[in-house]
Amino acid sequence: MNPDRLFDSLREQVTDLVPHEMEIASIEFEGPVVVIYTKNYDEFSGNAELPRMLAQNLRRRVDIRPDPSLLEDSAKVDQKIRALIPESAGLYDINFLDESGEAIVEAVNPNEVIGKEGELLNELKKESGWNVKVVRAPPIPSKTVSDVRGYLRANDDERRTMLKNVARRLVRQTLPGEQWVRVTTMGGFRQVGRSAALLTTRESKVLIDCGLDPGSDATPYFAIPEAQPLEDLDAVVITHAHLDHCGTLPALFKYGYKGPIYCTPPTRDLMALLQLDNIKLSYGEAKKNLYDAKDVRKEILHTITLKYNETTDIAPDIRLTFHNAGHILGSAIAHFHIGEGLHNVAFTGDTKFEKTWLFNPATNKFPRLETLVMESTYGGHNDMQPSRADASEQLGELIKEALSHQGKVLIPVFAVGRSQEVMLVIEELERTGRIPPVPVYLDGMIWEATAIHTAYPEYLNSTLRTEIFQKNENPFLSPIFHRVETSDMREEICHSPDSCIVLATSGMMSGGPVLEYFREWADDERNWLLFVGYQSENSLGRTIQRGRTEITLPARGKQITVQIKMNRETVDGFSGHSDRHQLMKFISTMEPRPNRIIIGHGEDRKCTDLASSLYKKFNIQTVAPQNLETIRLR
Repeated sequence: MNPDRLFDSLREQVTDLVPHEMEIASIEFEGPVVVIYTKNYDEFSGNAELPRMLAQNLRRRVDIRPDPSLLEDSAKVDQKIRALIPESAGLYDINFLDESGEAIVEAVNPNEVIGKEGELLNELKKESGWNVKVVRAPPIPSKTVSDVRGYLRANDDERRTMLKNVARRLVRQTLPGEQWVRVTTMGGFRQVGRSAALLTTRESKVLIDCGLDPGSDATPYFAIPEAQPLEDLDAVVITHAHLDHCGTLPALFKYGYKGPIYCTPPTRDLMALLQLDNIKLSYGEAKKNLYDAKDVRKEILHTITLKYNETTDIAPDIRLTFHNAGHILGSAIAHFHIGEGLHNVAFTGDTKFEKTWLFNPATNKFPRLETLVMESTYGGHNDMQPSRADASEQLGELIKEALSHQGKVLIPVFAVGRSQEVMLVIEELERTGRIPPVPVYLDGMIWEATAIHTAYPEYLNSTLRTEIFQKNENPFLSPIFHRVETSDMREEICHSPDSCIVLATSGMMSGGPVLEYFREWADDERNWLLFVGYQSENSLGRTIQRGRTEITLPARGKQITVQIKMNRETVDGFSGHSDRHQLMKFISTMEPRPNRIIIGHGEDRKCTDLASSLYKKFNIQTVAPQNLETIRLR
């Protein structure tokens, strides 16, 4: 059946299912969503059961919208909506999309706009005649969130065209014959960096992650026959926003990919932030750029976001569900249901199977699961990390020691994830008097990344959500934190005689503002350098961590030699990766337990060590493939 005939068939099903009094203007298909435009939207806008019933019967996501030709002038509607929304909502802005009939309300407290059991939201829809949707406005203004949302609104027509093209690919005619499922390792296996895997069935091709190697700038093996041409890919699924998982993604659009990207809403915003910053770093270090800002914008336009536990079709025979991975904001375990029960495979991305200061532990309960592809960053036999409480105490003691000698503390961090956890710990240490009160400077993208965290508090752990929503106590808004906004301010901090704490990117000291502080402070034995995150094998951070006493660094167009006399310590326990014990527990408590486990995202010996241990303990078939291997799953 060709797409047009199938669409006509779906339209007939919708017409038969909806109440006879609903006046349907048209039925369209945008990506995996069936969109129903109705002339009497106000009569059905408050009926939450109707789209749910339609979705269950059609086995597709459903959105009911008002007929655009009947919408009241947006300026008048703006006044109506503002009059109904209480001041406690913290209304930030209202934006109107005429073609889709959507009125996007941005508010600091979205629940105040939704009201008890959705009553106020339903009233807003009924009174305005528009499809009112509510998004959270971050309490710390985020340029990234604002730019992404604004760009999507400004290019709504182009995005809708893309979604209609996706819809046609989703319903293409399937091929007869034997069905099979394979995974090809394109990067990030027996190594940490450039993560990429190709999931292939008889019908479809899906790329999971598209990373960059931070140490060498190596990219996944795109030239393999299975991945070419790029136009044949049905979808790209991104597990989270770290560059080793999404750093090459915009280049796909530069070289011909025109399909959708699937990720969670925070991942979309964070990866745009990190990718754009990566372009700036490349220019600053005179490196060749893999892509330009226009490619990142194209990526944003093609991104379809999914919340945790929301299921959607991404190919004719593949359905995707995201689950919490516990690693960074919006990080997800991608679960793929293939065919009509043919096979189920999940890719963990990076996971943390422990409740942290920011997130709940990774999900390990699934409806069905035959194959698991999992990380092994800390999968070695002796890779045990201290608890978060022990890490907090150790960090406090080291900071107190440094400050007692009027020293300065430099903490290299990744902008996303570890920096926010360290911020929470330092805020608590200062608030409870366990360390002296000193300013904490945030340099690099940390402030902007933190602003994005405040836009999505529903992705934080239950304890932190309670503090923010019920107690109205947001630790990210503490006055101890100061944003380093200019190079002059950075220079002033570097040469100030006063003690302070600086969190600066990049986390592996491969570039960024952290090197400027390090060059100035390295030769003073009163100062401290504290590592709180993973340092890859070839990174500058790993070299310094191992005890090098002298190192050559670039400075203002020339190379200088730096004597390292400052104290160096590693504070384990802040990692966003599961340690050996947590990885084993992740599998031992998993429901259902998979028949096969594929190990990746780890140094060679750690991959093989973890694979061997899992096989011996649980009698599960395991494999630790190298890059460019193909494994048949079914």
